[in-house]
Amino acid sequence: MASPELTPDPTFAVRARRFGIAAAWMAFIVVEVYAIVSGLALASQGRPVESGPYLSIMALLVVVMGPFLVLSMVAVHAYASPLRKAHALAALAFMIACVAITSCINFMLLLVSSQPELFSESWRAVFLPCKWPVPAFILDNFVWDWFFGISMLVAAQVFGGDRLRNALRAVMILSGALCLAGLIWLAVSPEQGVIIGILGWGAAGAIAFLLLAKVFGRVQVETDEAEAP
Repeated sequence: MASPELTPDPTFAVRARRFGIAAAWMAFIVVEVYAIVSGLALASQGRPVESGPYLSIMALLVVVMGPFLVLSMVAVHAYASPLRKAHALAALAFMIACVAITSCINFMLLLVSSQPELFSESWRAVFLPCKWPVPAFILDNFVWDWFFGISMLVAAQVFGGDRLRNALRAVMILSGALCLAGLIWLAVSPEQGVIIGILGWGAAGAIAFLLLAKVFGRVQVETDEAEAP
C-alpha cells in the first residue's frame, strides 16, 4: 500500500484524470510515430536522417509532441499528493523548459529542411546536416538529455505503492538516468551518447507515458469503485 506521500491528491477530479489520460496517450503515440518515421528513414537511406523530407516530418512531430508532454506533467501535478506537489511542479518546470527550447529548434529545422532556398548558407549550416557537431543538433540533444531527464527523475518521486505505480516510477528513473548518461557520454563518444539519450526519452520515455495513462485510468476506476453503493 502506498504511503500518504504517494497517494493521489483527493482533489484529482474526473476531468483532470481524463485530461491526463488523453495527454499521456497522445505523447506516447506521437513518440511512437516519430520512431516509425525515423526507422523508415534509416531503412531507406541506410543511415540516420540528416536532411530531406524525413527530417522535416520528424521536426514537425517534435513540435506536435511538445504540448502533450507539458500537459501530461500538468496532470501529474494535479495527481500528486500534497506532500509531493513540489516534485511535480519541478518536473513540470523542467518539461516546459525542454519543450519550449526544442520546439523553437525543431520549428526552425522544419523550415530550413523543407525550404532551404529561403535561408543563407551560413544560417543553414546552423541546422544542417542534422548531426554532430552542428550547433542546433548539439543544443537539441542537450535540452532532451538535461531538462527531459531531470523532469523524469523528479516526476518519478510522485509515484509508488502498487505494482503499476512502482513500474512507472522505475521506468521514469530509467528514462532520466539514460538521458543524463547520454549527456555525459557525449564527451566520450558523441555518436554513442546520442543513441543513449534517444533510448532515454524515445524508448523508456515513451513507455513512461503509456504507464502514466494507465495509472491515471486506474485512479478513475478506483474512485468509481469507492463511490459505488
